[in-house]
Amino acid sequence: MPKPAAETSQVADFEKSLDELEQLVGRMEQGDLSLDESLQSFERGIALYRNCQGALDQAKLRVSQLLDPAAPENAQPFDPDVP
Repeated sequence: MPKPAAETSQVADFEKSLDELEQLVGRMEQGDLSLDESLQSFERGIALYRNCQGALDQAKLRVSQLLDPAAPENAQPFDPDVP
């Protein structure tokens, strides 16, 4: 069954944000940026982090809803070792 377009888009956005964040951190770790460039990079990194965290929160909520659609707040975490 194909994924809904919105779900595919969220996954693509998450992966794009994570990739950009990793590249940004790499550039910052090199230490070649000016103070202004470092501040701009830090601001962008925070925005990317928040995008990624929001996507992860949405994925966690969706998994909870799938595990217990009647009461997602009571859903138990998935443990592959428990039959």
